[in-house]
Amino acid sequence: MSNKWFKGLGIALTSVMLLAACGNDDDTTEEAAPENGDNGDEMVEIDEISVGFVPSRDPDEIYVATEPLEDLLIDELAEHGFDVGSIEITVGTSYEAVGEAMSAGTLDVGFIPGGTFVLYDDSAEVILTSTRAGLNNDSDDPAEWNENKPTEGTDEQVTYYRSILIAGPSEKGRELADIINSGEELTWEDVDSASWSVMNSSSSAGYIYPTIWLQENFDQSLTDLSQIVQADSYANSFARLASEQVDLIVAYADARRDYVDLWEDEYGRDASIWDETDVVGVTPGIYNDTISVSQFSDIMDDDLKNALQQAFIDLAQTEEGQEVIAIYSHEGYEPATSEDYDVEREAQQILREVSE
Repeated sequence: MSNKWFKGLGIALTSVMLLAACGNDDDTTEEAAPENGDNGDEMVEIDEISVGFVPSRDPDEIYVATEPLEDLLIDELAEHGFDVGSIEITVGTSYEAVGEAMSAGTLDVGFIPGGTFVLYDDSAEVILTSTRAGLNNDSDDPAEWNENKPTEGTDEQVTYYRSILIAGPSEKGRELADIINSGEELTWEDVDSASWSVMNSSSSAGYIYPTIWLQENFDQSLTDLSQIVQADSYANSFARLASEQVDLIVAYADARRDYVDLWEDEYGRDASIWDETDVVGVTPGIYNDTISVSQFSDIMDDDLKNALQQAFIDLAQTEEGQEVIAIYSHEGYEPATSEDYDVEREAQQILREVSE
């Protein structure tokens, strides 16, 4: 046979081998392609994740606003390698109830304020802090808040907020407002003669920081007041203020924005909440709410914590997610550490010293 024949056979065999090699490369690529998740691992199956919310708003409002979270969070976690069967959403009967559920390991994820996190940081681990729009009012001087009504949001994202003392339409409430708006300062006798509505003792805006304000200004605490009642929600506090059952309430700085319509439609007032209420005290800044996870959850590990962290950050960047988290005035999330809440721990220490 000629060399030309052997040369042709060699070329043919080489072509077949090349085609086979290409086919093997394709098969290898398909087998190595990630099936699901960020890291190519198989999906981790979880039957249920429980998510709890503190009752800083009317529980029914929270349930309605957060209902879409189940499908949204399931879809987001699927992008990060977790196949979740369902998301159970609950609203605690109190701030402490959510903290206790995390301590017991019966609640996996909690939307809790900094004060509640610090109280339960032996069983809760913070993974995110919320960001929110800043306000056009941020002065320590309450009179400036009243001169600059209504309180409105800005484009700036901030990681803190303030608590304010709000005087209502009652005779005593108007008396206190007049003192502030005339450029004078309140005395202990002024605030002690008013009736107050506060939140429970783990609420940053509704109890802890107002106590710090009283201590800084009068060396007194909320427990020293003569007339004080505890509310189970801010809605309850505003209803009492509108009906003139109390003269003062304490709330987060933009709370009145959330009750503009209810003030007249539900609470029966004839004038705007901005006309009938005034700020008479402003607390130091409070680090924003947390998303925390239970250290005693049966399903929680580092991979799930990382997935939850990224899922909530991503959700906050979608229109549907923003509608859900707006119930707490959250607009976004940033990774957080326990050390971020050291100032809150100082606040808790002050409260312990005051109560002793």
